[in-house]
Amino acid sequence: MEKLHTLWLSTGLANFATGQVIMMLVGCGLLYLAIARNFEPLLLLPMGFGAILTNIPLAGFSDVGGLLHYIYYAGIDTGIFPLIIFMGVGAMTDFSALIANPKTLLLGASAQFGIFATLFGAIALNAVPGIEFTLKDASAIAIIGGADGPTAIFLASKLAPELLGAIAVAAYSYMALVPIIQPPIMKALTTEDERKIEMAQLRPVTKIEKIVFPLGVLLMTIFFLPAATPLVGMFCLGNLMRESGVVDRLSSTAQNELINITTIFLGLGVGSKLSADAFLNVKTLGILALGAVAFSIGTASGVLMAKLMNKLSKEQVNPLIGAAGVSAVPMAARVANKVGLQANPHNFLLMHAMGPNVAGVLGSAVAAGILLALVGG
Repeated sequence: MEKLHTLWLSTGLANFATGQVIMMLVGCGLLYLAIARNFEPLLLLPMGFGAILTNIPLAGFSDVGGLLHYIYYAGIDTGIFPLIIFMGVGAMTDFSALIANPKTLLLGASAQFGIFATLFGAIALNAVPGIEFTLKDASAIAIIGGADGPTAIFLASKLAPELLGAIAVAAYSYMALVPIIQPPIMKALTTEDERKIEMAQLRPVTKIEKIVFPLGVLLMTIFFLPAATPLVGMFCLGNLMRESGVVDRLSSTAQNELINITTIFLGLGVGSKLSADAFLNVKTLGILALGAVAFSIGTASGVLMAKLMNKLSKEQVNPLIGAAGVSAVPMAARVANKVGLQANPHNFLLMHAMGPNVAGVLGSAVAAGILLALVGG
């Protein structure tokens, strides 16, 4: 009997806690969103599976010596995985639309307003019993408004590693929900006539401009915001490999094999932080709520800035492209194009929306650098 009792105590059934069961169901929910709904499957699938693994009793996946423990500390705690992904994203990004119409940089910048508005919202939530966010916590939460998963993970790992799981889930969940969240906001802030506006064709961009652009962006970052250079620098490296035309093998690797391998490990590492004791608390609900607010404010501020530009500019600007200022590339640009086509079947906004969309990637990295410089010490 004693041996049978010992055997029973070594099973998962005898050691499951309620919180672990709940978090394994959360992991299954992430798998459902990835597989059945195709919501950010590249990260939600390994993240959901990582959540299941880390909550298996007695397995020790996230304990010292466990696989997920080493994945997290080797790639996320050091900040290496988000930086490698930024290099891959840079290698996949075409800045032609932004270079041809540089004023759309303002739309990418204005969409980051949601980040800084949410910073104060997180501090205000301290009035709720059970919630106590420090300034570092609030800064890490606020970056969700940039709709940039790697940046959110990078900043959270530096400022609030204990909140990383909830922040990552919120960031990628809202990125996946861009086609659902953004259109009602866009339509509420624009008129039918504004959504019908057709924009002039963009000018051709030379190869020299494309090569000089990432170098210029990096130089400006070095001069004015060195704290942002880890993200911006890797992004510019990837983009320079793409545009130079002399390292196609490296560019292809950064766009495919390297970013794919890193994404697997990044998802598993984030999933390792979705343990019951770290996730099941009132702070998580606050983070999810603030993430929705941050994303909504970012979308709205981009649209409003585009409306202002339309009134002040000699050439017409469709306010819908302002919503693409959040850095969910290229999904936000596709949503702007789709809403524009609904209003005017001859209105193709995709290339125009790509300008603020890629500007949003830079904007979120700069915003992360600002927050890191202000509160990182």
